[in-house]
Amino acid sequence: MVTTEENSSIGIAGKARAYFELMKFRLSGLVAFSGAFGYSLAVDVIDWSELMWISLAGMFITGAANIVNQIIEKDLDKLMKRTKVRPLPTERLSVKESAFFGLVLLILATSILFTVFNAKAGLLSILSFFLYGFVYTPLKRVGPISVFVGAIPGAFPPMIGWVAATNHFGLEPGILFAIQFFWQFPHFWAIAWVADDDYQRAGFKMLPNNGHKDLRTAITIMIYTLFLVPCGFVPYLLNMTGVNSAMIAVLCGILFLSQTFYLMMKPTDKSALMMMFGSFIYLPIVQIAYLMDKV
Repeated sequence: MVTTEENSSIGIAGKARAYFELMKFRLSGLVAFSGAFGYSLAVDVIDWSELMWISLAGMFITGAANIVNQIIEKDLDKLMKRTKVRPLPTERLSVKESAFFGLVLLILATSILFTVFNAKAGLLSILSFFLYGFVYTPLKRVGPISVFVGAIPGAFPPMIGWVAATNHFGLEPGILFAIQFFWQFPHFWAIAWVADDDYQRAGFKMLPNNGHKDLRTAITIMIYTLFLVPCGFVPYLLNMTGVNSAMIAVLCGILFLSQTFYLMMKPTDKSALMMMFGSFIYLPIVQIAYLMDKV
């Protein structure tokens, strides 16, 4: 027989797990890594406490934006297989609990950036939060313009990391933004291709060219991916990194681009799934290469 105390313990554990899921920890962790990457590339000597703070800020601001996204889409998430088990559709958390948690994360993230670092980094993070939560999210049911809008806050993390370290904008954080910006189109569209049936149930219109999974859409994905090849060489030209990482970035861009050619030849879910996994591999390899070869 389960006692009241045991029930309480189970309830607390369940709530904690639900809050953890609400943050989308894997996505938040990737953003934290990108922010830490931008910071580490900008400084001559890494301050490990600052690296911890920039990582936490990235994780918290992303968690807050994810929570806004899930609150707005809570009824739509019930319609999709991959999202119907989230905390809000299953009512493990209420909207009020989720909103309060999101507000706490937002306050923590912005407090870190404004006090430990600088106002520019803090303002960028606020802009990222609002673009993702309140602009990108509702646009997902309007059309593929949402992918363009979503790519902007999605590309901010390395720029925020650089600005946090240096307190200035410039070509250097601009190219870090550009690489992650163009990367997001094949990344998002590969996911949208694979999850198209689920997305259609919720009325999400993510794929370009009227949402058709065909050669025309594959060509569109290829065109955006093409920009990654020259962009990968620019950090070397700006004297941010050495030539070795530039060659690695260009090679990774070419390999990633080749996956879009395969999708053009065989516009199938399997080809899109391969490209989706390729997108997961491309970004960390390029970022780690830059870090190991920074000037």
